[in-house]
Amino acid sequence: MKIIWIFLFTITSIFASEYYAKLEPIDSFQVKAAVSGKIIYSNSEIEGLKANNSTIIEMDSEVNKVDLEQSRNKLKYIDEMIKIEKNNYDRLNQVSSKSAFEKDTQKLKVITLESSRSDMLIKIETLKDTISNKKLVEKSNYIFNIAVKEGDYVNAGTLLYESKDLSKGKLEIYVPIAQVDEIRKKDIYLDGIKSDIKISKIYNVADSVNISSYKVELIVNDVKTFSRLVKIEFR
Repeated sequence: MKIIWIFLFTITSIFASEYYAKLEPIDSFQVKAAVSGKIIYSNSEIEGLKANNSTIIEMDSEVNKVDLEQSRNKLKYIDEMIKIEKNNYDRLNQVSSKSAFEKDTQKLKVITLESSRSDMLIKIETLKDTISNKKLVEKSNYIFNIAVKEGDYVNAGTLLYESKDLSKGKLEIYVPIAQVDEIRKKDIYLDGIKSDIKISKIYNVADSVNISSYKVELIVNDVKTFSRLVKIEFR
């Protein structure tokens, strides 16, 4: 009888409750550019190391910063204009000899300025968001791959770097559907040693490749070495 081994990230043993899986970081991230711009800093020295509130990528934002400063100044001017035009409207509204047309015209000036103020507020928040998206800082993740260099011009959606959360490890195996209820009741042994870990998640929909199995996820604390093959047994 032929035995077909399917290599994805998990290798399942011929034994009913014995499996092998590669111990991976609990989460991996692909960080892509949210906006377009020129790369002015690429921290290549941190590649392969853990970040510590480190700037990984920075894009040119000088024009955006000048625009933001000028937009804030414009907002102050608009606020002053609104105050003046509102006072003019209040005085005009108290004069009985003034026509409804004159009063409405003055009111429209106030409404137009308030609309301009709303537009300016949106522009300021957009600029602040753009500037923040041009400087990418990682708190503690492991920097796996930096895909751009200083001087590169990138568009929104371009891969900038990849990072991994090494705070915990993750093992994924594929268990025959008929055995899922059985393994829930058993202890978990890793490389022959009884562990205190529990099943973190069972995906109750058959995998597209392992069509008669459910994916089972185990979370491992205090991982010393990632990307090694681990023997998993349910006893």
